[in-house]
Amino acid sequence: MISIQGIKKSFGSLEVLKGIDLHIDKGEVVSIVGPSGAGKTTLLQIIGTLDKPDAGTVCVNGIDVSNLSKKKLSDFRNQHIGFVFQFHQLLPEFTAIENIMIPAYIAGVPQREAKQHAQELLEFMGLTDRASHKPNELSGGEKQRVAVARALINHPAVILADEPSGSLDSKNKEELHQLFFDLRDKFGQTFVIVTHDEQLANITDRTIHMRDGLLESPIETIDTIGTDTITPIEND
Repeated sequence: MISIQGIKKSFGSLEVLKGIDLHIDKGEVVSIVGPSGAGKTTLLQIIGTLDKPDAGTVCVNGIDVSNLSKKKLSDFRNQHIGFVFQFHQLLPEFTAIENIMIPAYIAGVPQREAKQHAQELLEFMGLTDRASHKPNELSGGEKQRVAVARALINHPAVILADEPSGSLDSKNKEELHQLFFDLRDKFGQTFVIVTHDEQLANITDRTIHMRDGLLESPIETIDTIGTDTITPIEND
């Protein structure tokens, strides 16, 4: 599902990632933990094609994204990757269902089809009665569930989440954490989650520890890569 090899990234003279090799299987719920400055968010952004490494390769869902053009990368993100952020990033002028539908519109999905899928996701999230509410009319937990639904609208291969429960109270944290596993069980969804939340890290299928731009566990190496077929995509 996700295979990265030899990933390095520097910002000026600061070496943030120092050679990361990692494989994540389809359907895994994986947490990435470590102290501030370990490189967790940078690694997540590179997996999500929001940033490019200085060296190394990134393959997601069997596709080598390392050398794609900006247009190809944008299309790839829209079709294959869903994002969940700590502070929701919902557009305030749109309703819950409209926020969910936006990535589908970008992908060219017909309005009726996009709305039907968005309604199904709202029902799964227990938010059917909140469809017409704008973000300022939703609780923190409801906003994050809408954000998760938005991430799922285009049937992505993987959901990348950066501190998704960091702004929630204890009850909403527990509900959100359980939601990730419910989605994995229902849709076979893969989750990669950067978190400082020990409760969440302890219940994920696997916890990847980072420190000073490296993985601490010696078993997380490219040798664990399975039989994924890597498909190159030519640039425009």
